[in-house]
Amino acid sequence: MKTKTSLAAALAGLITASSPAIAAPAIDVLGRDFTFPHDIAGLPRKLSDFRGLEIKTFATSDGVRLTYWEAGQGDPIIFVPGWSANGAEYINVMYLLSKTHRVIVLDPRNQGLSPNVDYGNSIARYSKDLKDLVDHLHIEKADFSGWSMGASVIWSYIDLFGTDTIRKVAFVDEPVSIAARPDWTVEERRERAVVADTPDDVVALLKTPPPASPDPQSTSFIERFMLRDSKPFANSEAFANAFVHSDMTSMIKVMYNHASIDWSEVIQHKLNTVPVAFFTGEWSLNVAAQRWAHKQVPGSKLFIYTKAEQGDHFLMLKNPFKFTADLESFLDEASPAN
Repeated sequence: MKTKTSLAAALAGLITASSPAIAAPAIDVLGRDFTFPHDIAGLPRKLSDFRGLEIKTFATSDGVRLTYWEAGQGDPIIFVPGWSANGAEYINVMYLLSKTHRVIVLDPRNQGLSPNVDYGNSIARYSKDLKDLVDHLHIEKADFSGWSMGASVIWSYIDLFGTDTIRKVAFVDEPVSIAARPDWTVEERRERAVVADTPDDVVALLKTPPPASPDPQSTSFIERFMLRDSKPFANSEAFANAFVHSDMTSMIKVMYNHASIDWSEVIQHKLNTVPVAFFTGEWSLNVAAQRWAHKQVPGSKLFIYTKAEQGDHFLMLKNPFKFTADLESFLDEASPAN
């Protein structure tokens, strides 16, 4: 099994040895095929069944060579994963959407197959990395989707660079503010899905050892992640765990900055120029925040998955068939005049 460092080196070698137009097939980069634990109709049985899946790199403006995953043809859609997540976990979502779209998933710095770096660990820098990717791909306009911290990265992207490159945008289950402001009322904390009083408390929570056995009735995102109660999710996690070896010390560098930002003003004042959708679920702690954000953006769509529909923080990975169908429905819908 290759380590993250050796995978990154192999990928860099493939890209360097090739012209910019030459793709790097995923199996060449990862070094072998992979058989998923569960045989699921409509999803790949092996990695080699996903024809056209490529893994590439690009250089950011501050000198970091980040990885991105790409597959399919058609209108582009760019996904930004949540904190600690990566393109490998999107394998099912990419497979389904690549039948009709050009699908691109960024591995943020310190995540996935991208390198661990000691600098640039702020949401603003992550949004500049996203801008660098868009510029690298020469994309004039695309659909965007951010999950968890990835939503924050896109909110920052919109705050700093506007919406000229965005056709439509979907946000999946991100709090409006992870940590509270001192003057907020109990209701203001609830509707922004606050989980801690300070960013330090958030970092401490992430360093707390997970429970030995997850409670199936818990709404804790850590316990919901530990539950392998979805075969597609079990497949994508097994694939990611086989090839991606994450380093908590590196990943957590961005969390203090991430937890310190309140996105209320961006949501209230800067999402009104493009069609917007919000996704959440009944198992999630962020339902109130998604309802609040939906009310702030006139004409936005709100999808709330039931518990039976795997409606927790990982809904897009646990129920990729429903998520991709709902997302495509939103993307295909005629946009109202601004």
